[in-house]
Amino acid sequence: MEQRNEADVSPYRVFQRTEWAKLRADTPLTLQPAEILRLRSLHDRLDISEVEEIYLPLSRLLSLYVAATQRLFRAQQGFLGTEDAKMPYIIGVGGSVAAGKSTTARVLQALLARWPNVPKVDLITTDGFLFPNAVLEREGLMEKKGFPESYDLPALLRFLSDIKAGRRPVRAPVYSHLIYDVIPNQWIEIDRPDILVVEGLNVLQAGRLPRDGKAVPFVSDFFDFSVYLDADESVLLSWYVNRFLTLRGTAFADPKSYFHRYAKLSDTEAVETATAIWNRINLVNLRENILPTRPRADLILTKRESHEVDKVALRRL
Repeated sequence: MEQRNEADVSPYRVFQRTEWAKLRADTPLTLQPAEILRLRSLHDRLDISEVEEIYLPLSRLLSLYVAATQRLFRAQQGFLGTEDAKMPYIIGVGGSVAAGKSTTARVLQALLARWPNVPKVDLITTDGFLFPNAVLEREGLMEKKGFPESYDLPALLRFLSDIKAGRRPVRAPVYSHLIYDVIPNQWIEIDRPDILVVEGLNVLQAGRLPRDGKAVPFVSDFFDFSVYLDADESVLLSWYVNRFLTLRGTAFADPKSYFHRYAKLSDTEAVETATAIWNRINLVNLRENILPTRPRADLILTKRESHEVDKVALRRL
């Protein structure tokens, strides 16, 4: 009997960095060095080579996927004899705390908005759909913030459903990382984008399926393409601790900051505090809820400790 290795039966085609970089072909670099610096999150690594070797090939691939989806949409219109408005193409970006989701989402938005046909590209994070702290405290969920149960899932699903239905405009709540809470009565309006990037911890979460076969929508049901940012647990911890140390002297120093109490910690105390938070909350969420969703992504970007993407896995069609 013929022996087959894991790669033969994997739903993914895996590329080393150098292999993936070649797939850029003639895709032009449309970002200036200063813009790349602005797109980078705290402690994340993003330079021209990362954009050229990782994100330009991805931008090229997405341009092909979007065009193919639009052709399929027109074909379905012809089949049904309908005049539905063109549906936005939705891209999900998921992964652990400190994995670099925000940077990836912003780079994708910037690159996709500069395609020759200049599409309208919007970006939202699912943080805005967290329950307010008052609700989380009442329900005993403050230690579970970022876990699936801490989100107003019906509101998020309604938002995505309205986006896909072409309603305009659609409002999303705004989250403040300074006060660590949803801002009351503040919204961003999403008005019929060509492409919407949705970034969040649990965007690929499936949850339990009902025994009676009833339709249960998941956030990822609305995605046309999804990206998962991956790294080893030890690497994610080191990134989280380094970010905490930086924030201690910046955002945490603001008296309005929810984490202002950490501003005066010594280096040793800060490392111990960050590590304890990571192990008690973020690592549990990663193992129980986030990492199990990795195989549901269309594309997995695996990072090494330098923050550079080392490997790219693309789901086979």
